[in-house]
Amino acid sequence: MNHIIIHYSEIGTKGNNRDFFEKKLVENIKKSLGDVVSKVYRRYGRIIGVLQKKIEVSEVVEVLDKLPGISNFSFALKSKLDIKDIKKKAVEVLREQEFTSFKAETKRSNKDFPLTSPEVNGEVGGAVIEELGKKVDVKNPEMRVFIEIGEKEAFVYSYKYSGVGGLPVGTAGKVISSLSGGIDSPVASFLLMKRGCKVIFVHILNKTQARGALTKVEELVEQLTKIQLNSKLYIVPFEKIQKEIIMKVPSKLRMIVYRRFMMQIINQIVKMEGAKGIVTGDSVGQVASQTLENINCIYDAASWPVFAPLIGTNKEEIVNLAKQIGTYELSIQPYPDCCSFMIAKHPETKGNLKVVQEVEAAIEDAEKLIAESVVGAEVKKFSF
Repeated sequence: MNHIIIHYSEIGTKGNNRDFFEKKLVENIKKSLGDVVSKVYRRYGRIIGVLQKKIEVSEVVEVLDKLPGISNFSFALKSKLDIKDIKKKAVEVLREQEFTSFKAETKRSNKDFPLTSPEVNGEVGGAVIEELGKKVDVKNPEMRVFIEIGEKEAFVYSYKYSGVGGLPVGTAGKVISSLSGGIDSPVASFLLMKRGCKVIFVHILNKTQARGALTKVEELVEQLTKIQLNSKLYIVPFEKIQKEIIMKVPSKLRMIVYRRFMMQIINQIVKMEGAKGIVTGDSVGQVASQTLENINCIYDAASWPVFAPLIGTNKEEIVNLAKQIGTYELSIQPYPDCCSFMIAKHPETKGNLKVVQEVEAAIEDAEKLIAESVVGAEVKKFSF
């Protein structure tokens, strides 16, 4: 196979803005595949990648099946706009395959091509029967051969790989993700990437964490960078704030106050980065901090919109997505979470915002502490 045929779905609904989305997807494909392709260009309704002579199919699939904006893709042979060459390429595509029955399926965006789609199917089917001795089965074929007839060339292939769909990263602005190191926040980040957002990560560093534990967070960002191609991670020290909270906030409410201060730290980074909102991995009722009452208390501290794409999902759904994007095995490694440090055995699950605000007010110089944490952040950059 000498080409990759890449299809999108949602981009096709963008009307006059379609050109912008297509160009961004082309740019992301070029970055993700590097020297695997010598050229990536647009054709109506599809994007074409010209492959180098030697490729590892599995490696290309692993990249493209997670790249937002792609509905499906295929490895194909390029053909001239000539039925004889199309038939030749169809036989070539199927020759090494193990099957008894088949079906030809043609899409013809070039209406000037002299044969209709059913006529092309008939010609190709006849050639495969004659050359390979196979039989046609239009209802339940073991193999399909796909023919796409475009304006300047045709493409022939036999298999479609599924993509994640959505919109290309970089078409919807920036958001800041609170990355805890667990299963949920990487998945939430991915879902915002799939909506075209560029995700910047913030990790609030627990005073008890060793460097080896922090490596886990960096590895999660590296994995997510395979999806959005370059990333930035803020590692924010939390020790001074944590000490103040432990000294002045009842243990039953510390978890809520921890997260309110985290929100206030992220507020500053949203402003610094010119982002449009905050991403969390919250799912209603999953843990004590994620009851509706506690979510209300925590989000009250945000100065920007908070996006929680997992809010109505259950754990099994989140785990399945984590496995799909390759973050699950990293996320389940042991890791001490800031919000679980020095809290009550049974933390508050129905936080009262007024009470929480009153308790929080006992922490003097809160704004100064937040500013010091942000200034003291280590910033790391990642690229794929």
